[in-house]
Amino acid sequence: MSSDPAQPVPRPVEVQRGVPVHCAADRRLATEQWLLSAHPSRAQARAEWQALGVATLRLGALFSAVRIPGRLVQTVAASTDPLIIDRALADVLDGGPVICDVYGPRYYALVPASVPRTWQQAAEDWQSQGVECLGRGTYLGVPRLDAVSFPPVGARSYWSVPMASMASLCEPLAVARLIAAGLHGLDEDRAPWPTDAPLTPRH
Repeated sequence: MSSDPAQPVPRPVEVQRGVPVHCAADRRLATEQWLLSAHPSRAQARAEWQALGVATLRLGALFSAVRIPGRLVQTVAASTDPLIIDRALADVLDGGPVICDVYGPRYYALVPASVPRTWQQAAEDWQSQGVECLGRGTYLGVPRLDAVSFPPVGARSYWSVPMASMASLCEPLAVARLIAAGLHGLDEDRAPWPTDAPLTPRH
């Protein structure tokens, strides 16, 4: 086969001996397997993903979740546009994974499994604002990993910030700072959304 001189020649990938190289497909498969192991039956969870686009996974073992009302996130992002909100969340949480329930809207920051225990006092203080730490005994609808943009009519949730790799979770301190910033914004009456305003994508 002749080479095309107009096409750039790819540079070889240099790796250190003993350091594994994972392509994006391998990383995604590993992430899927890790998430699905939070279900009693991986096969059933995968079937839910294929049929419904969402699998109901058990919290409190591999990971937990912090539910954050849309009004707090909208205050921090100063927008109801999901694209702007997603970018703001990725920045504030340093790429930590977040699921958006578009009909709340509500946001679920995935955090280490221990957070509901270690945050017990803070969680109680935040409950009046609609923030809740979800751990053992609760379940979360987790969308497929390829659901990474504001969905068409009919779909309920998507990854506002996609999961980068298996066990890659939000730093609890970053989530706490996000919540505090949202509450501070509401207290100062700077936010134009006293309730959870619908997401309004701008095309």
